Amino acid sequence: MTDPQDVEALDLDAYLARTGQSAAPPSAASLAALHEAHVRTIPFENVDPASGRTPQLDLGSITDKLVRKQRGGYCFEHGLLFAAVLERLGYEVSRRAARVQPHRGGPRTHMNLVVTVDGVEHLADVGFGAGVLRPMPLEDGAVVDQAGWKHRLVRDGRAWTLQKETAEGWEPLHAFDDQPQRLIDYEVFNHYTATHPNSPFTGKLVVMRLDHGISRKLIGDTLIVERPDGSQEIAPVADRGDALRYLDVVLTDEELAALEERLLQQA
Repeated sequence: MTDPQDVEALDLDAYLARTGQSAAPPSAASLAALHEAHVRTIPFENVDPASGRTPQLDLGSITDKLVRKQRGGYCFEHGLLFAAVLERLGYEVSRRAARVQPHRGGPRTHMNLVVTVDGVEHLADVGFGAGVLRPMPLEDGAVVDQAGWKHRLVRDGRAWTLQKETAEGWEPLHAFDDQPQRLIDYEVFNHYTATHPNSPFTGKLVVMRLDHGISRKLIGDTLIVERPDGSQEIAPVADRGDALRYLDVVLTDEELAALEERLLQQA
């Protein structure tokens, strides 16, 4: 990258305390532990875009929001934070960009990472909502159980597609290639994702949590709980603040009021 992240701006001790991890030397096992702890601890949420605000991508702002304030964020915030953590711990990290649901032909609006450990490349994807709990070896046909749901990587030339096994077969989730991205690229992606009317994150609230055997999502005013056996619990949300707290998103009264006002305007 020609515009590298200022990884020294990261409060590594605060991050490790938030996720309950320690500063272990780089290894596949340590990467998996860090990845899982991040996903299980820090929520995926779009409160800022849904409130009419564009998330700030400097590492100081991300650390303050996702670590100190115990908020969550969406993929660019998660990805940039996790990349900085890994580099501070001695990992080799390449920042990438993906097209979500690539068969629909949309723009690149997702950030993921390729992390090299002991000469082996792994997909690290802590910011893909309720999707990927653990890193995946970057190998054609590699299948990894993600909290009870099987995921697979398929290669086509320079392109990789992440797929999820469903009752109908393998569903493409996102596709990326071997082109490293710069910070300015993420600023462009972030601007589109946080402001464009066609973005899925500007018109409704989206919060996702993933843990072993359970996926919890708040989509608009609907709470959805899914399990690997295909069972679902779907319920309308009576109190948005309670629903956010249930999904570990901690907002101030001012933040919740701004969110409520914006969503009411767009209703």
